[in-house]
Amino acid sequence: MQRFFPGLAVAFAAAGLSWVIAWLLGPIFPGVSALLVAIILGVVWRNVAPVPWSFNPGLAVAAKPILRLGIVLLGFQLSLTQIFALGWPVIVVICAAVVVTFSLTVALGRLLHIPTKLTLLIASGFSICGAAAVAGADSVLRPKKEHSATALGLVVLNGTLMIAVMPVLFALFSPDPVTAGVWTGAAVHEVAQVVAVGQNLGDEGLQVAVTVKLGRVLLLALVLAVLAMYMRTSHTTAESTGAKRPPLVPLFVVGFAAAMLLRTFEVVPEALLDAAAILQTIMLTAAMFALGMGVHLKSLLQVGGKPVILSVLSTVVVTVIGGLGAFWATQ
Repeated sequence: MQRFFPGLAVAFAAAGLSWVIAWLLGPIFPGVSALLVAIILGVVWRNVAPVPWSFNPGLAVAAKPILRLGIVLLGFQLSLTQIFALGWPVIVVICAAVVVTFSLTVALGRLLHIPTKLTLLIASGFSICGAAAVAGADSVLRPKKEHSATALGLVVLNGTLMIAVMPVLFALFSPDPVTAGVWTGAAVHEVAQVVAVGQNLGDEGLQVAVTVKLGRVLLLALVLAVLAMYMRTSHTTAESTGAKRPPLVPLFVVGFAAAMLLRTFEVVPEALLDAAAILQTIMLTAAMFALGMGVHLKSLLQVGGKPVILSVLSTVVVTVIGGLGAFWATQ
């Protein structure tokens, strides 16, 4: 514990500071989450001030085991009962938004000759749930730190822009609150950004938007399992080199699914669910800070502009799929 304590203490202290900063910035920049603030704090510290060597072991723990525990706890927010109550047309829209966006993003990434792991990180974040999905995919894919930072930055940037774009789209196409809620939940990247857009749709529209968004989060386990299988099959030289092959399904993905089932069957007391929600946010925020602390801006600039193009195209895809699906599902 003496070895890990300094880095963990800094990560969780940064998580608390990120919450405060996000709360202060909320009225000025709606949709700014503590996760975004934590990433920025980590990147700024790494590139502006020296980082004591004693922090490294604890930061490594925050960036991996703590991150995975946070994703497991995220499962307690998801109830299959609430998702199924939306009706099968909305469920089809949720699945289409994730599957089509992920697939087309991967295909576009290949056309643009973007590194495979960076493409998969972007596809995960833009099709599912933003930074949390990127972090989960990062834990499975083990990409370069610069690639993780690029995907995180792009998903936050595009999702923030969506807060301004979605009301304009609503004004142009005049959907009712329920249709707008389905569109918001199916298209906007971060949960916090969904709330920022949905709060202007009334209570019913906001509830629909958040529930649809959680339906996308539900598919995180499936996407991470697919990425794990990709990693397993891509390690073709594992047997010849004696290296350990990645697990078929990571244990934290199993934990995520188990937590979701426990929430669905209502076997966990409400007080524990509330505590899990708070703890999950704290853990993911600390993990984002630790990921940010691993980013060197000079290396990040070498990634180039093609990922930015891919992120914009991916955002357009999920917005169009979400919009068409919302109008179809609510008519």
